[in-house]
Amino acid sequence: MESAQDYWTAHALLEWQVEMGADEAILDAPLNRYELVDEKPAAKVSPLGKAAPPPIPVKEKVDPVAVAKAAAKSAETLESLAGAMRAFELCELKKGARNFVFGDGAVNANVMIIGEAPNRDDDQHGKPFSGPVGDLFDKMIGAIGLSRSHPDPASSVYVTTVMPWRPPANRVPEAAELAMMLPFLTRHIELVDPAIIVLMGNSPCQALLGKAGISRLRGQWTTVLGKPVLPMAHPEQLMKNPTAKRDAWADLLDLKARLSNQ
Repeated sequence: MESAQDYWTAHALLEWQVEMGADEAILDAPLNRYELVDEKPAAKVSPLGKAAPPPIPVKEKVDPVAVAKAAAKSAETLESLAGAMRAFELCELKKGARNFVFGDGAVNANVMIIGEAPNRDDDQHGKPFSGPVGDLFDKMIGAIGLSRSHPDPASSVYVTTVMPWRPPANRVPEAAELAMMLPFLTRHIELVDPAIIVLMGNSPCQALLGKAGISRLRGQWTTVLGKPVLPMAHPEQLMKNPTAKRDAWADLLDLKARLSNQ
């Protein structure tokens, strides 16, 4: 009777387990999962039967201003500065420009003139203040006894542009573009070491003074990098607005008087 009772008891327990869902035997003995060794999961397979591609690495963000500062700081001469600027790949304007525009004139001149970004003629010739705008510029400085080619530093000028590459369709340089090229411009000024700086146009004023509106800024002397600075209209603006030539002539006479007192 005892063996029969054990059978029916075991049968009843089995039926209860089946009813609760335990209807499949897994192992004959208990499994200690703490002693199992972790196995590397297999690569996920796409529905087409191919392994999933590896994740795309995220590129580290580069600060163009920091890169420009390091490159400009290492330049000890105008030649090495030009080389560093040519090698700078973070300004998109470089991709659409025909030529690199650096500087022109006497590097030992007392006056350094910084103009707007290169226009079409500057881009074609690789020289600032080219074409009809350059012709007017040469007449303007010639009227007060200055020249790009004069051997005397007191009578010569050195010219450059706020950007070394022409923006598409002669558009105004963006603030980010001015900011990333500013370290090169300030190093340019330090290496030329002029007695006086002239900022012709809005963009150089925006870059070095943090201000725009040449009609308000012109004729007002200020200081940049410890040097006297005179903002005035760009020759291209004078060609579009001849009535502004009167103010430009007044600024040129002011520049001449300042040079006479050097």
